[in-house]
Amino acid sequence: MLLGGAFRPDGAGGWRAGPLLRYVLAMSGQEAPRVCVINTATGDDPAYYTRAYAALNAAGARTSHLALFPMPSSLDPAGLLLDQDIILVGGGSVANLAAVWQAHGLGPILRRAWESGVILSGSSAGALCWFESGTTDSFGYELQPFTAGLGLLAGSYCPHYDSEERRRPTYHRLVANGTLPGGWALDDGAALRFDGTEMVDAVCDREGVHAYRVISEQGEARETRVEVRRLPDTE
Repeated sequence: MLLGGAFRPDGAGGWRAGPLLRYVLAMSGQEAPRVCVINTATGDDPAYYTRAYAALNAAGARTSHLALFPMPSSLDPAGLLLDQDIILVGGGSVANLAAVWQAHGLGPILRRAWESGVILSGSSAGALCWFESGTTDSFGYELQPFTAGLGLLAGSYCPHYDSEERRRPTYHRLVANGTLPGGWALDDGAALRFDGTEMVDAVCDREGVHAYRVISEQGEARETRVEVRRLPDTE
């Protein structure tokens, strides 16, 4: 599992697979990995899928997608997802994602995929969904706790740690007071790799970004920086 990978602008209105996504593709060990894109968190925006297909296909992937609006795009979602090397989940509203996934029974299918060795990946809501809980703006401008994650990874998660000024203090407060369990936070451009439930690597696609472990200690949040290694930006 890799948390934090995202597409990069290609300078022409589309996307390209940057270092983090290329890292995910390499994790599969396949020359042409099968990648299924899920973008429930923005209501299956067609433009997202168009740009994702173009970027992933250019990077050598065999791309498919699972849309759930207005109805599932596959007659056999379980068969589609279990036949992938990588499942890539996009960002947006994690609360809406969780509700729709529950309605369609996607959680148990994704757990089966994970347990069978399919690589799960995503950024923002697409990373938070794998944890038990975290911080979200799904409910409005003020950040709120989110506690309906799939729980494949224990604890909580906070994205956009450096790019949104409310993220760090809100996450610290919620962890310190016990509303959220301790967990992980990522600056934009950083990513964490988990093998099973163990964090085994921390990488980034730019200078000056980090990953963090945040826990509650005697009623206060304690933050520990995790050093990341920069990946080369090669096509």
